[in-house]
Amino acid sequence: MSTLTSRDHLVQRHPTAVNKTSPEYKNNVEEWQGLIDELKERLKEATGEGKPKSIALHRKRGQLSARERVELVLDEDSPFLELCALAGYDQDDMTLGGSLVSGIGLVSGVMCVVSANVATMAGGAMNETSALKGGRLHQIAIQNKLPTVTFVQSAGANLQQQFRVFHRGGAGFRNQAIQSKAGVPSCCVVFGSSTAGGAYTPGMSDYVIMVKKQAQVFLGGPPLVQMATGEITDSESLGGADMHSRVSGVSDQLANDEFDGIRKAREWVANLNWEQKGNLPLRHMKCEYEEPHYPADELLGIVSANIRIPFDATEVIIRLVDGSRFTPFKPNYGGNLVCGWAFIQGIPVGILANNNVIFTQEANKATQFIQLCNMKNTPLIYLQNITGFMVGKRYEEEGIIKAGSRFINAVSNSTVPAITIMMGASYGAGNYAMCGRAYEPRFLFSWPNSKCSVMGAEQLTGVLDLVMRQGAARMGQKIDEELANDRKAMFQASVEAESDVYYTSSRLLDDGIIDPRDTRTVLGFCLSAIYNHKVEGGNLYGVSRM
Repeated sequence: MSTLTSRDHLVQRHPTAVNKTSPEYKNNVEEWQGLIDELKERLKEATGEGKPKSIALHRKRGQLSARERVELVLDEDSPFLELCALAGYDQDDMTLGGSLVSGIGLVSGVMCVVSANVATMAGGAMNETSALKGGRLHQIAIQNKLPTVTFVQSAGANLQQQFRVFHRGGAGFRNQAIQSKAGVPSCCVVFGSSTAGGAYTPGMSDYVIMVKKQAQVFLGGPPLVQMATGEITDSESLGGADMHSRVSGVSDQLANDEFDGIRKAREWVANLNWEQKGNLPLRHMKCEYEEPHYPADELLGIVSANIRIPFDATEVIIRLVDGSRFTPFKPNYGGNLVCGWAFIQGIPVGILANNNVIFTQEANKATQFIQLCNMKNTPLIYLQNITGFMVGKRYEEEGIIKAGSRFINAVSNSTVPAITIMMGASYGAGNYAMCGRAYEPRFLFSWPNSKCSVMGAEQLTGVLDLVMRQGAARMGQKIDEELANDRKAMFQASVEAESDVYYTSSRLLDDGIIDPRDTRTVLGFCLSAIYNHKVEGGNLYGVSRM
């Protein structure tokens, strides 16, 4: 690590008040270990590539697995941030990961979005989760100006889900066209079948490589052609790699085998002459930054696995930022929301982190802070642990709606990139104000303890029960207590299930669930991806209710 200049130490290291010998700390660590073990088991299950019989048949054909293809196209020393690994998890009518392995890594020194169909899982057929995941990958590529490398081997759409796939899946081809117009290059390597609508995946790509005697691309296969036209043909002459490379021109390169196809993809990226358009700080590129003074392992003792138990957000921040140096903004005002500036792997960031419920002061503080970060072209990090905005007569009179509206206005119209980490509760309008999924942060990751819903399951159930009782009283009806209690229990169980982090991650409401100790690494990687494009703030926020 290089020697830092005196300028780097103008910001003092933030002290810690954590007592690692306390019973609370030790209990937290023990409870977290169970959550981490569960995450590892679920990820192991979710990142499998189908049934042993399907994998054996694939191997017999001499073909590489989806993960092997991804691994081979990446630079030897490249990290790989897998995205949406738990998409489709625990959904009976979906495949794990949407039959896609996808993420961000370095290809020939260029940060790229890489994805591969898992052909050993339902033939790589596209279901609703596949379509949603594909859409998210396109969004990440376009927003962050990351070239894409796609490995295709798919049976096309899952016809049993034709309604859901047809309407969502068509957006993928539109996204490819938009990506190309935006100047974000795309390369497609076809390893096997790419049928019907799937033929447009290579057709809409900037550059196409097909593997000899494996790739088959056609709108309609031989049986459909015979039924529709009476013409009798075979798959190779109808849509084989050789035909598309010599006759139709759909293919730009003919690869001798899978390894050659992957080599040609790396060669394509190398020839892009691609440069990051953002001003990525030199200290990040040269790794001239301090690691946090306090170890990341301590996060498991600071944060309770039980989201009902509060913790000091500043203690989390100083285990994520360079040198544990943090400059707070308005530290004596709106204390339930910690705001301030720091560096993560040499990259300047503005951080907003919840300590508790949001009052008017916190909302006002956040609004100003977001505007300041836009003025300074500084990316924002949102660390969510929020039950919502404060309610009650006093707070309504103080204008909590106005203050909250200004906060949400600032989040909505901020143009600097944002990354959101859900590290606990994420309820109601608090989720919106802290840049939840609906507010399109560049990246969003969850910790395994987090929960997301309109409000806590117990509170939501209680509200509905109270409304039901008030309605019955107005109509003079008697409450069947046994039936009412049964309904409450069923509804609460339903909300608990839908708030669970694995339920939300399965439905792509985040980009993945991460071990809290990996948060700094993930943030640094995402920030590096963000700087492929110029980071530029805005100062237009529309009308604010004063």
